[in-house]
Amino acid sequence: MSETAIIVENLGKRYRIGARQERHDSFAEAFTSALLSPFRRLRNLRQPVPRDETLWALRNVSFQVEPGEVLGIIGRNGAGKSTLLKLLSRITEPTEGRIKMRGRLGSLLEVGTGFHPELTGRENVYLNGTILGMRRDEIDRKFDQIISFSGIEKFLDTPVKRYSSGMYVRLAFAVAAHLEPEILVVDEVLAVGDAEFQRKCLGKMGEVAREGRTILFVSHSMPAIKSLCTRAILLDHGQLLMDDEVEKVVTTYLKSEDAVKGDGSIPENAARINNGQGWLRRVGLYDGAAQAISQIFLGQDFCVSLIYDIKDLIEEAAVEVGISTLDGLRVATVCSLDDCGAPLKLAPGVHELRVAIEVTMLPGEYTLDVFLHNLSTNTTVDWVDRTFQFTALNLSEVGEDHYHWGRVRGFVRPKSSWQAPIVCNSSK
Repeated sequence: MSETAIIVENLGKRYRIGARQERHDSFAEAFTSALLSPFRRLRNLRQPVPRDETLWALRNVSFQVEPGEVLGIIGRNGAGKSTLLKLLSRITEPTEGRIKMRGRLGSLLEVGTGFHPELTGRENVYLNGTILGMRRDEIDRKFDQIISFSGIEKFLDTPVKRYSSGMYVRLAFAVAAHLEPEILVVDEVLAVGDAEFQRKCLGKMGEVAREGRTILFVSHSMPAIKSLCTRAILLDHGQLLMDDEVEKVVTTYLKSEDAVKGDGSIPENAARINNGQGWLRRVGLYDGAAQAISQIFLGQDFCVSLIYDIKDLIEEAAVEVGISTLDGLRVATVCSLDDCGAPLKLAPGVHELRVAIEVTMLPGEYTLDVFLHNLSTNTTVDWVDRTFQFTALNLSEVGEDHYHWGRVRGFVRPKSSWQAPIVCNSSK
């Protein structure tokens, strides 16, 4: 049986906040500073400076990763994900604890590190590959694959300073993606490039995983985590909260990210983009009898209620409601401008907006994302994701219709009309 690839025991990283280190560019500056230091100490006695504070970016983190395992690392911004990867990549040293790894490690933490703007794309492939730990013969052997993957063949001998940001990222990821370490550490690289290139990156990561190499993958894309990873850990404020199957960890993380409270109200400090002109205060789901519901039957139409507190007059507004899966995949979107709808005029005060939605949702768990836009100024007034969670059942309200399959295929069921079987003459 193969040995464990990564062992992390009681890992911790502490940073000092407010600490300043005086630097001098010449001997004269250093000599002058030394002469003045007694006077600075006297001044500090009269007017003490704030004491330095410490921040534990990680504390008491322990886990193991087996060879060939793909471990997802998720958590909010500031949870300690990138700090953990930097410790594993030996970019920085831990304050406490230890890390034990078996095998060559490659890191995709900052795509493009080491690119020189004056060198051509061809020259930077060799420069960047060397920095990432690839040998010259290894780069030679993979050169054609790297260039084909990047899609910038026509600009290979052009200095990268003339590349667009998209071309730069494509070439940088192409080099990094063709490393062959036993352990690969990846930090949010799938967020770069256009949609087509992201799909190509995801496919490449899947290929690496199928080759049996150990991967540690940080991403805010839950579909990518669920697609690639066999296990996940959840970090929060530097602490390891959960280590379990991907589905369980992702569900726990997404529930902690919900913006809405149990009564449908949206706290002002919820994660949102807001310009101060208005605030979404409450979201509700109602049936045809105007009764509040948290689940819908198969084929049942429903109504979404939005309570807005408008601070400033919005002459021309548009409201958008998106239906998404729990892991953030958008299923359907309705907008007040649909079907040539006129812009809304919202005066200061509290307003309720209702939209009836006719769509057959297939069984599953869904959330509502709500967006208020000022068309006059082309600005976002208030944008809040994951405001309300509801369940779509597999039975109709009267029990005459139901979802036939054990596994749900898709998210919505379109209307369809089937003709009777037509007998066709067999060809001879």
